[in-house]
Amino acid sequence: MSNPASSPRSGDDTRSPFVRLADLLAGTTPARAPLTAAVGEPQHAMPAFVGPALAGALAGFGKYPRTEGTPEFRAAVAGWLGRRYALARPMDADREILVLNGSREGLVNATFIARRRVAQRAGAPIVLVPNPLYAAYRAGADIAGCEVVAMATTRESGWLPDLDALDPALLARAVVVFLASPANPQGAVASRAYLERLLEMTRAHGAYLFADECYSEIYLGAEKPPGILEVARGDYSGLLTFNSLSKRSSLPGMRVGFVAGDADFLKEFLAFRGIAAPQVPEPLQAVAVAAFNDEAHVEASRGLYVAKFDIADRMLGNRFGYRRPAGGFFLWLDVTEAGGGAEAALKLWREQGLRTVPGGYLSSRDASGANPGDPYLRVAMVHDLATSEEVLNRLVAGLS
Repeated sequence: MSNPASSPRSGDDTRSPFVRLADLLAGTTPARAPLTAAVGEPQHAMPAFVGPALAGALAGFGKYPRTEGTPEFRAAVAGWLGRRYALARPMDADREILVLNGSREGLVNATFIARRRVAQRAGAPIVLVPNPLYAAYRAGADIAGCEVVAMATTRESGWLPDLDALDPALLARAVVVFLASPANPQGAVASRAYLERLLEMTRAHGAYLFADECYSEIYLGAEKPPGILEVARGDYSGLLTFNSLSKRSSLPGMRVGFVAGDADFLKEFLAFRGIAAPQVPEPLQAVAVAAFNDEAHVEASRGLYVAKFDIADRMLGNRFGYRRPAGGFFLWLDVTEAGGGAEAALKLWREQGLRTVPGGYLSSRDASGANPGDPYLRVAMVHDLATSEEVLNRLVAGLS
């Protein structure tokens, strides 16, 4: 059994991991030309349809877009979800899907709506997050006035929260439970049985389940990761899934995503976003329509990720506790022998010009006051094949 969930310690540094990284590396001149493997920003070629789709919709920049998204966008998302997942019934494009300015915006703001909608909690309201966590989860909890409680993820628990270790008393206080599958950064994929059980647990305690599925299309085996919508058996109450084109279509700069699920929740979320959130320009939604209706570019991109992890298998072997992940595009490496994540990141920058992220910058302290991410280093495998091999060469040279 993994460690139980615990509140982050007051000593946690809640600044952006990249602000903290900049502080760590400040004043150190690298011995080699800089190469970054810190940011999860796909560098694959832009799909060929982007330019023509954008050019054909330029007139849309001349008007305010509707907050919920164009009918074409929502229909395209509904169609893609129906093709991608084994849904018990089709999504209602008009009631169960909203466009977002990338998934991060939705992940932050939706927690505020959840706090308004849940029944009285059995104690101070909390948001349960996996540890390590995406910083947006914490930001949403802060805005909603909820305490963040971190759920341990370990190699023994398959890099996912151990559901057997979740105290029912914590679930009774939960406003939202976050789950990322494939996980960031470890790449673990939740099974259908795991998702079914987690959904049952959250519903039984009146909490919302927010599934961060932005890495859903980056998987390294033959089987597609299951999604939360397909285990809901057509009942999408109490759950939301968030996704975007940043990872799926290698379009991180477009800032277009969606949220789908609970229709009553989304009605209230739409009213809030109509006042508080920026709309998504219609020309960008036109590009998204083309993207969701095309799988060839996704398959080509996924093939590149598979090839990059083939290189990692060959170059890393079992060093740094490396195991090929089921999904995502990060290496999550145990660099204890190099002094831990922060020391390894500084050494790699100083000696190799390689920019990586200490695992402790992505994690919260546990009940003992220790940060479980401190021994680890996150490396983003987002470049072309040749550059990715150079990242690995510098990594091995710098830490061997």
